[in-house]
Formats: sequence, structure tokens, C-alpha cells
Amino acid sequence: MSKLANALRFSFISVGVSIGLLVIATEAFADGPAGSKTDQVSKFRQLGTELPTPNIFRNAAGAPGPAYWQQQANYVINATLDEDERSISAKSTIDYINNSPDSLRYIWVALDQNRFKDGSLAIESATAASAGSRRGDATSANDRVTFSSLRYSQAQEDRDYGFDFKAVTDKNGRKLNYTINDSMMRIDLPTPLAPDARTTININWDHNIIDEVAIGGRGGYEYFEEDGNYIFGLAQWFPRLAAYTDYTGWQNKQFLGRGEFTLEFGDYEVNLTVPSDHIVAATGVLQNPREVLTAEQRNRLGNLSTKETRYIVTPEEAEANEKSKARGNKTWKFKAENVRDFAWSSSRKYIWDAMLFEQDDEFNPTVTAMSFFPKEADPIWSQYSTQAVVHTMDVYNKFAFNYPYPVAQSVNSWERGGMEYPMITFNGYRPSENEKTGDVTYSRGIKYGLIGVIIHEIGHIYFPMTVNSDERRWTWMDEGLNTFLEYQAEYEWEENFPISRWGSNNPMDDISRYMTSANQVPIMTQSDSVLQFGPNAYSKPAAALMVLRETVMGRELFDFAFREYATRWRFKRPTPADFFRTMEDASAVDLDWFWRGWFYDTEHVDMAVTDVRQYKISSQDPETEKDKDRDEFSERTPETITQTRNREEGIETRLERFPELNDFYNKHDRFTVTNKDRNKFKSFLSGLNDWEKEVYERAMEDDNFYYFVDFKNIGGLLSPLPLTLTYADGDTEDLMIPVEIWRRNSEAVTKLIVRDRKITSITLDAKHQTADANYNNNSFPPVITENRIEMYKSNYRASSMMADMMTELKGDEKEAKSDSDKAVPLTTDETSGQSPQKSNAKTTKEDDKKKSSLRRTLEKMLGRD
Repeated sequence: MSKLANALRFSFISVGVSIGLLVIATEAFADGPAGSKTDQVSKFRQLGTELPTPNIFRNAAGAPGPAYWQQQANYVINATLDEDERSISAKSTIDYINNSPDSLRYIWVALDQNRFKDGSLAIESATAASAGSRRGDATSANDRVTFSSLRYSQAQEDRDYGFDFKAVTDKNGRKLNYTINDSMMRIDLPTPLAPDARTTININWDHNIIDEVAIGGRGGYEYFEEDGNYIFGLAQWFPRLAAYTDYTGWQNKQFLGRGEFTLEFGDYEVNLTVPSDHIVAATGVLQNPREVLTAEQRNRLGNLSTKETRYIVTPEEAEANEKSKARGNKTWKFKAENVRDFAWSSSRKYIWDAMLFEQDDEFNPTVTAMSFFPKEADPIWSQYSTQAVVHTMDVYNKFAFNYPYPVAQSVNSWERGGMEYPMITFNGYRPSENEKTGDVTYSRGIKYGLIGVIIHEIGHIYFPMTVNSDERRWTWMDEGLNTFLEYQAEYEWEENFPISRWGSNNPMDDISRYMTSANQVPIMTQSDSVLQFGPNAYSKPAAALMVLRETVMGRELFDFAFREYATRWRFKRPTPADFFRTMEDASAVDLDWFWRGWFYDTEHVDMAVTDVRQYKISSQDPETEKDKDRDEFSERTPETITQTRNREEGIETRLERFPELNDFYNKHDRFTVTNKDRNKFKSFLSGLNDWEKEVYERAMEDDNFYYFVDFKNIGGLLSPLPLTLTYADGDTEDLMIPVEIWRRNSEAVTKLIVRDRKITSITLDAKHQTADANYNNNSFPPVITENRIEMYKSNYRASSMMADMMTELKGDEKEAKSDSDKAVPLTTDETSGQSPQKSNAKTTKEDDKKKSSLRRTLEKMLGRD
């Protein structure tokens, strides 16, 4: 018998038990330890208590209810960009419509620029580890100050930031009382705003624009020292009406930098006055191209193609603009309908290309996809950016709904990262230039990073710019869902698109690193309190949806339900409960266990195949079964080492020397068939009912193999069990065991698998579709893990002060890039234990003389004079 068969513990089972297994449910394998840590009752408990009670605003199916409402805020803004002062001054008129059933005594306005104001809650609550980090997510076990954090604090000291209000009045110019609490402003209304009523608020304000490179917000300016020009990316730049909702009232939670925002839809008319040689990209449709573009540029804009990108502003025109430094101004006028925000970017450096995207939509059949970028972003931006914009719409339309706006824009307003707003996105990634040769190159990471970030940010125009989830509370609702769709678009861009930073293209494998790590919180944690922000809010929910689509629900059910959710909540404001309920309502799949495990808990998937036992039905006919028993016994109990060596040494047994000692029992072993055995078998057959005899005869004819497969849930998070069965003839079979197998015992279960062929191995999750954290326990029999190991060579060298002193002193080098997370050297006062505030170290001619003298002395000591 093979080692594999031994591992499978081949044996026979009595027909009585076998027949019972064929007709009786396996209840014995289902009972679990109630009240244990992984109590199966809690794993499959419905989410009734965790989710809000359905009502007339949001129904139990996850759809907007018959009385659903949301507010509307329309804006007219006139803004001027002062390039020299790097500031914005503006006047805005807000038309606020109260569609709620409530009377409102005051209105809250979000002041996101106040995050950068001296003494803000965001700044004062920053820890030593997170101060100066772009999203406040840095952690460190050691005391250190990075160059980037020092630059951040210095930039904060150099200028005043935050809104400076000149006037807040009603439509008649009467002053309105207001109170500013950090990043929120309450405007008190003279009389309560009744349901279905509207009010007008005028706000005059200005603010300095932050240095995006140094401070790292979602907007700001970038300065190009070589040509003395700027790129301005203006986001969260004006006072914006906070959301008033049925589920939380005013969403006036302070802006700390991470939890982004949720706003009201409205119509915008925005007039932007900028230097006359600037090119402006903005939310909405340009209303006055004749006033801001040349005739040739307007002609190019009117003759775009669906087949290729074409320049609106050519590289040559952008280069001429860079050198012009015009002193006059032009006003670019934009209109945008039914958007929740407005962002824009302005620079004389911009190259502008575009192409058309056609979709099957009666009201919006053609979308203009556009990219704006400086020469420093080429050649990859002109090659990939607008193509990535079009590709995103092509894929997202299949999963959600047709792109809802007339334009979609990708703007290189900074060197790294990405951020989204209605119809416009700010995206990073540029090639690098060799300072010596002038050659421009880009890495694989830059190329795919650019394509990936554009897909991601354009995707955000669907989620949350159209499906208007509350980012301040639930980051995952837009980032997680959008990252899931980003993965689908990346798979459709290129088969082996390197989705992961580890070079993998399977997010379900990659997420196990995070899910088995320490210091986690559930996905449902409020945005500002999330730990390990990227994996928690982006990667884990995205991987969860991939598991849901590929493993739990299947593509057909998932795709229908996901599209139903997107369509239901298009231009509305969903909550997590609406998403959870819609996915179940549209698929008839109970997913409460899934939401509970993936979104409300921090367990991970680690399923193991712990044992497999192979059986065949025993006929109980002693004439055949006894011979089988004898063969099995012989294979299970080979002769001992003593017997083998005695025979090899020629030792004769006594029985061999005295044959007369042989008797009945030497001629008949324990497997000899007796008349009693024969009578027992006859009695067994005669005692069968007709239906039992049919079952027996069918079982004898089928001659199937019966496999009892034990599974263990090590990680705690439930999962279906996708199995791959390998047969003795080399064929394979895929088998999906649904998650409900765990419903009575969430720790360990046994599955009976009946086949007409012999199985040689069973592999769990061979296609890596469950986010399993440990594939070493997924096969039976176990397989040897293959890998390579590198030879280690120590690089240790003993230090020598003499040699260090004789090292040639280098001359001054060109200043390195300042955007660095390297630590600044800290020194400690030995007497006080405090780090000194200033360094008194100076290099003087006297110091140089002392070093030269010491060097000569050392050379003499070493015999080098």
C-alpha cells in the first residue's frame, strides 16, 4: 500500500453504520460548544441589533424609503487667485433649500482650511509620531524628528492659514451672527428655516494657500524652482454647507485630516480670475472658451476623437506660457449641475490633452476625458493619463451606472498621491530626470502607480461623488468599494497588473498580512480612529468584496446586487446598513455572518484540512470480507524488525524444527471464515426490509469511496470551503462547500464526500480565493513547501577611529531633496537629559589646523610619513 493510502487511513466500515450515514443527517458533527469564544450562535447571529431600525426614510430592503429626503445647496462663487501672494479671495452666495421635515434654527458650515490654522484641533491633537505626516497615520516606537516633519512645522510658522471672513450676511446684506468652532462654523438664522423653505447666505472670505509639498493637504501649491512657476490645486477651498441627514442630524464632526467629508448636492456657478497665461481645470463645463482660449485651441477642443488623445494646449504652448509671466488676469467661468463639491487647478505650466468617451446613455451619451500636466510629468502622462480616465469609465459603467457628468479630468497638481472631487481628480506620479545626462526615465512602480491612482481617483467620481456616502464617519464606504472596483479595472487593463505593493496581483492573498497583524480595529471604526488606515479602509473591504463576488455569492448574484445598490443610491446618501441590506435583498443570500466577521470583527481566515479518512461499504459477506481483512491487517502490521533480522541471520523457529507442534490454529488464522460467520451474514440479509435491501444492493453495485474530511477554523473568520479533489487517474474536481456548514459548530466540522473514484489528495482553496492566511495546512496529505535560501555573508567591520580620521573630507554637495522622512540627528544634554534647542558646533580654520596636525601625527605613528 502507498504512503498516501496509509496517510488516508484506509479501512472498512460496517454496512449498518454505512447505510445509516446514507440516510441520516450528520447532526453529530454539527453541535458546537455554546458560549465559547467562537460560539457558532454569534457567528451566524443576524445583524438586527447592530443595524438601525428601518423607517420611512430608509426601508428594510436597503433602499430609500417613501419619505427619503436630502438637502440642497447651490453656490455662486467669484474667486481671485493671487499668484504672488499665493492666496485666494472670494465672495460666495449660497442658496440653501431645507427638504427635511425639521425646522432649522442654525446652519453648520465646514471650514476645512481651518485644519491648518495655528492651534487647530488637528494640529494640537497630533502626537509626536504623527506630527507632520500627510494623513496623521505615522507611528514610531522611538523618539525622532524627521526632516519632513520639521519642514511641516516650519511652513506652519511661516504663514497664517485658515479662513479670514470679511462678511457673513443674508440676501439683503444684513449681518448674520456666526460662531466658529475650529473647522466648523454655526450661522444663526434670524428665524427658523421651515421645511420646504430656502434661505440665502453671502460669505466673503480669503485665505492663504498652503505649500502642498511641505504641509501635505489635499490641495495647495507646488513651486518649480527651475522656471519660477507654480501649480495651484484648490480643494476644500471655500466654506461648504455641512450635511444635514436623517441618520445623524448635522454632520459637524470636526475635520482632523483623515475622515474626509459628506456634503449636499447642488448647482454651481463659479467664476475664477487667474493670471491671463494660466490654464484652468475645474469641476463643471467651461462657459466662456472664447474669452480664455485661442481660436486654434477652441478648434482642437471641438474636434476630439474617441480613438486617440489630442492636445488642446500643446507642449510648445505650455512652454511659451511658462516663459511669459503675464501680469494681467482672465476669468474662467464654469457651471456644474448636481455636484456635491467644486475643485479646480490653475497653472501656466499645463499641457492639456483630451479624448471622447461614448456610452449608451440617452441624457449623457458623450463624456470629454481630459488631462492637465506640466512638462515634468511627460512622457508618461501624455501616454497613459487620459487613456486611464476613459478605461475607468468603461469598466465602472459595467459595475455601477453610466458616468453621470459631461467631463472627467485627471490633473497632475502634485508629485505624489491622489484626491478626488466631482468631475476632477488630482493625481501624482512623474518620471525622473538624470541630473548628469538629462535622460528621463520612470520605474515600473511609477508607471503602474500612475495608472492605478488615476483609475482610483476617477472611480471616486462614482463613489462617493455620486453615491454620496459619509466619509467623515465611514471611510471604507467609498475607499473600500472604490478600491474593489479599481482592482477590477486594473485586471481589465492588463492581465498581470501589479496590484499590490508586494508585486502580487491577488489582493485576497495580500490582505492576510494585515488581518493577522497586531493593533487592528474593525472596518466599521469611525474614520479618525482607524489604525493601519490603508489596509483597514481600502484593502480589507476591497478584498472582502472580492471574496464575496468570487467565492461566497458568485459573479452573477454579486454583480446584480452591487449594481442595484449603486443605482438605488445614485445621487443619494447611503449608510452601511443600506449597503448590507441591499446586497442581501437583491441576491437572497444571507450575508449577516459575512458583514459581522469581515466588518465588525478583526478575526482572519485560516481554514485547515486536519484529517481525511477513506472507507468503502462492507458487504458483510465473510467469503469476501475476511480475505480483505487479512490483506489489510498484513499491510497495517508489517513484521517487526526482530522478525526480519532473525530470518536474515538464519534463525529457525521451534515450529520449523518440530513440525509436529502444528495444530488447527496454525492452519487457520483469525480471518478464516466459519459457519457462524456464514449464518450471521444470512441472518443479516434476511433481516433487511425491502427498501434497505435496495439500498444495500445499490451500494454494492456502486462500490463507491467514502471520505470523511475534517476541517478546522483556526483563524475564527468563517469562510466557504472551496476544495480541489485530485483522483488517482490524475483528474481534478472543484467542489464548493457553502459557509453554512459551520452554522452549528464554527470551530470544527466533518464533511462526507462520496465518489466513485479514489481520491489521492484534497486541497482547500487551491485558487486562493478566500484570503486564507496559511496555505501550509490546506492540503491532505500535507505537501512539502518549496523555497530558496540565500547564503549569508556578514558585513560586519570593526570600527577604527584612526581610519575614520584619515578619511578624505568631501566637498559641498548639491542639496538633496528635502521631502524626506529620514530622521534629523538629535543630541541629548547629558546633565539635563534634554535635547538642546540650538547647535553651537562651528567649523573654523583653527579646527581645520587641529585636524591636519592630528592627521600628520597619525600618519607618523602608522609609518606613512
